[in-house]
Amino acid sequence: MSIALFLSVFLIAACGLIYELIAGTLASYLLGDTVFQFSTIIGCYLFAMGIGSYLSRFLHRGLVARFVSIELMVGVVGGFSSSILFLAFAYTEAFRFILYVVVILVGTLVGLEIPLLMRILKERFQFRELVSHVLTFDYLGALGASLLFPILLVPKLGLVRSALVFGIFNAGVALWSTYLFREQIGRQHALRVGCVVVLALLGAGTIFADRISSAADNSLYADEVIFSRNTPYQRIVLTKWKDDLRLFLNSHLQFSSRDEYRYHEALVHPGLAALPGARHVLVLGGGDGLAVREILKYPSVESITLVDLDPEMTHLFSTHPVMSALNQHSLTNARVRVINTDAFRWLDTNTNQYDFIVADFPDPTSYALGKLFTTAFYRLAAKHLASGGLIVVQSTSPLFARQSYWCIVESVRQAGLRVYPYHVYVPSFGEWGYVIGSFAPYEPPRQLPAGLRFLSAVNVAELFVFPVDMQPVPAEPNRLNDQVLVRYYEQEWKDVAH
Repeated sequence: MSIALFLSVFLIAACGLIYELIAGTLASYLLGDTVFQFSTIIGCYLFAMGIGSYLSRFLHRGLVARFVSIELMVGVVGGFSSSILFLAFAYTEAFRFILYVVVILVGTLVGLEIPLLMRILKERFQFRELVSHVLTFDYLGALGASLLFPILLVPKLGLVRSALVFGIFNAGVALWSTYLFREQIGRQHALRVGCVVVLALLGAGTIFADRISSAADNSLYADEVIFSRNTPYQRIVLTKWKDDLRLFLNSHLQFSSRDEYRYHEALVHPGLAALPGARHVLVLGGGDGLAVREILKYPSVESITLVDLDPEMTHLFSTHPVMSALNQHSLTNARVRVINTDAFRWLDTNTNQYDFIVADFPDPTSYALGKLFTTAFYRLAAKHLASGGLIVVQSTSPLFARQSYWCIVESVRQAGLRVYPYHVYVPSFGEWGYVIGSFAPYEPPRQLPAGLRFLSAVNVAELFVFPVDMQPVPAEPNRLNDQVLVRYYEQEWKDVAH
């Protein structure tokens, strides 16, 4: 009996934390700014738990029946929370409001659980033992949930199905409690029927979870969604319309197959073509293999090391027939080595030198990404540059995010490198910017590989000329302890949206 009771505490705690993690993760996927989303959601959730704990004092009679009812409500609201939020983002303009309503509602209900359970159990245990055991299993449940969430739940079940599965756990605890405390319940049959109905509802939701995700995706994206997956690091979505394939990471467009060649030719060739003796190349990010495809056009390059955080990303672009055809099977080329780890950590522990380094990360929409655009990161990358080598950094739009762009340029300069900023027009994005960093003077190449679709020896030098509306503006460098870039970026793209 005691084991069963405290196992219930373990499951209750695990379920509560899972709902909180799902809300924070989903908000960061859809809205960006991971630190802000998790901070506000955790704060609201804990505040709501406090409200729930306070309200528990007003419950006097039928505590077991009330506990069972609360478990069922947690199961329904928490279990369908991810589905509600995905659909709210896709179909309404009130996503933020609904997000915090769901978080506060779940937090309040979770806050009611433990105080009620402790009052129910006070006749069976001494107060000292009761508090000790309940809090121990509560904290153990939180630990178990925090470990399961990134390792198993997100990559294997996804956010929608994970929430539903833990809703089933809540409803299971409710049903279980009608038997554990049967002598304290007057209307066992009605409660058990309610538990079975909720379990059936959540079970059906689990079965149709993919349809729920697909409905949200199809509304959210203009084109047909042909692939979507949540990983521990991001949400990957591929869409298709006629011959146009598009990749979205956390709802942000990464490329369109119709014009990605402009972006990737401009990313690679102005730097690499200026290094006729380059043999070893390092690509940081770029898990789609499209930059690697361009690098492989140089026979002199003997090895390419690709470091990308997300194994799901590189696996998709190595094995998916459409995606691997787009990158011309670059990630399975014998000259390419793929390493799935954090680029910052890898640079800190690796000692190899490279003739050419490509930093092809998503835009700095969060502090987790912003650290890859800091002076500390560029100093670390510069230590891996061979004598006479070059580094190129994708640097967002110098037109729509002008201060952000020149902040990145200044950050590369503050890392001790000469800077050579340039830009290109990509129809899917508009004007897009890059910066080449080097220890020695750089000049645009006069000869490029054959077969390019956009760049030529004539127009490559023009990329380094900026019109008046994209010329330098004052910007602080982006430092690891003060990521001004993330603030610049968020404000500038917010202004564009309005």
